Amino acid sequence: MWYISVMGNKTTIVAQYKTEVQLGDRGRMILPAPVRKRLGLRPGSRLVLIVEDSGDVRLVSVRRQVEQCAGMFRDLVPAGALPSQELIKERRREAAREKRG
Repeated sequence: MWYISVMGNKTTIVAQYKTEVQLGDRGRMILPAPVRKRLGLRPGSRLVLIVEDSGDVRLVSVRRQVEQCAGMFRDLVPAGALPSQELIKERRREAAREKRG
């Protein structure tokens, strides 16, 4: 489904897939094949269900959620350094401080 979003002087055409799903008697819902395909989901894929303050519900793949969270901290790691290496260095400094007293 397509819709047009008008914000200020900008008009944006946004691609969006909408479909109705039904909750089963045990609280389960089935994601339609086009949704699973678009998100790259397979049996056993993990998802994050987000309930917004407005009451809207978003369903995000764990992979996408991790990518978004990792991006929030990207500026905390010096350029060219691996976050894991920085974490190890930090832990070693903490251990050295604890040894000294």
